[in-house]
Amino acid sequence: MNEEQLRGNWNQIKGKLKQKYGELTEDDLQYAEGKSDELLGRLQEKTGKAKSELIKEIESF
Repeated sequence: MNEEQLRGNWNQIKGKLKQKYGELTEDDLQYAEGKSDELLGRLQEKTGKAKSELIKEIESF
């Protein structure tokens, strides 16, 4: 999934992440253009998963 696709599907992906990981807050999931690495870092911190694992998970949504 590239940056453009992520932006296009972001609201849908955000909802699915919130469902799967209830501890994520709206602040954790705030997405600004060009901040995908920061977002992945926040997700890693909250979930304890590797970046590559999270990317695969997001792509599966």
